Amino acid sequence: MQITEISASGLKREYKVVINAAALESTVNEKLEAVRGQVNMPGFRPGKAPAALVKKQYGRALLGEAMEESVNSALQKTLEDNKLRPAMQPKVDIQTFEEGKDFECTIAVEVLPDIVPGDFKQIKLERLVVEPNDTEVDEFMTRLSDQQKTYEKADKVAEKGDQVVIDFSGSVDGVKFDGGTATDYPLVLGSNTFIPGFEDQLTGMKVGEQKIVKVTFPEAYGNSDLAGKPADFDCTLKEVRAAAAVTIDDEFAKRFGLQSLQELKDNIKRDLGSEYKSLARMKMKRSLLDQLADQHSFDVPPGMVEMEFGQIWNEISADKARLEAEMAEEKKTEDELKAEYQKIAERRIRLGLLLSEVGRINNIEVKSEEITRAMIEQARRFPGQERQVMEYFQKNPEAAQSLRAPIFEDKVVDFIVEMATVTDKTVTKEELQKEVEAVS
Repeated sequence: MQITEISASGLKREYKVVINAAALESTVNEKLEAVRGQVNMPGFRPGKAPAALVKKQYGRALLGEAMEESVNSALQKTLEDNKLRPAMQPKVDIQTFEEGKDFECTIAVEVLPDIVPGDFKQIKLERLVVEPNDTEVDEFMTRLSDQQKTYEKADKVAEKGDQVVIDFSGSVDGVKFDGGTATDYPLVLGSNTFIPGFEDQLTGMKVGEQKIVKVTFPEAYGNSDLAGKPADFDCTLKEVRAAAAVTIDDEFAKRFGLQSLQELKDNIKRDLGSEYKSLARMKMKRSLLDQLADQHSFDVPPGMVEMEFGQIWNEISADKARLEAEMAEEKKTEDELKAEYQKIAERRIRLGLLLSEVGRINNIEVKSEEITRAMIEQARRFPGQERQVMEYFQKNPEAAQSLRAPIFEDKVVDFIVEMATVTDKTVTKEELQKEVEAVS
């Protein structure tokens, strides 16, 4: 077997592989002899069929196996002898093959770049700190109580905060559209769950009253056939239900499986604190990644960038309305937008390779129990279907392994943060949200 480097440009390498015809034939003959001892052919005792007859029947298949094994062996030898770390699956291209002659192929491989992580002690980060206060806890409890409201039939005109039961039929230019008709639909006025302006026009109506509600679908409405168009809804109010007062006390807390109102408040304060910490970490992580991107410059495998860009662009171009809106907002052509996302794809790959190298150098690993916990967290997102979700992960190892990447990234980020200089800054909830929105 001869392996010769024929091209080396950037992170791309190409090798020519020549496998001697005699060596290939020897491998095929060994396989034929092994098969000969196992096959049963009419007119011959088991294992006694002539070699020529066995070769005629199985020769091509065994030659294919021998070629595949030789190529895999050549690939492994190429990587080991040249100390290559492939970024993606190498490409094998058969150049010439004729039975009885040398077999030639080329192996093209993109390799991982040499990465030298910077001095993480030079990184300076700001960690935003928000302490939940009693007012926020009370506001959260009020929202909880609103969700627990019950409604009782009332003899009154409809007001904001009431629940009304309506029949409605919507049309655009006199033509009814899918999803625009419902019977006995319960709607809380002021909930803003319908098209802007719809609920306001029901205020003041009486039971049995009929009204044409005129609205205009938002420009960013999910259904592009309706977006931005005026519509008429023929509505009949069938019932008005007034909200029954909810007392926030120990009994209210017991609805959530807790013993007292104080326990409910403590839980809410803890959960709010966790939410704020999560948002603050998101902001700090983005700042860290920005600094890492600025401090590290190295070539990245073109194939990995193209694959990442393809995934990004497919997602964007699949939603034509979103693509057109983004082009209008950015005031860019489609080609200019593609160039921008190409840079984003390159940045993502570079950061991914850097974090991967930091993890490799420092022996950062994701343990099986960490993946199991992530599977359980995923299952909890689908109440009533937890068992099916867990079974899906257990039957699909690739899906389970997809949970590994974000866990690994977070562990490497935590490792870098421990070495960086981190300064805490106390801010309000509103300031934190503004900071997070600015980097989203």
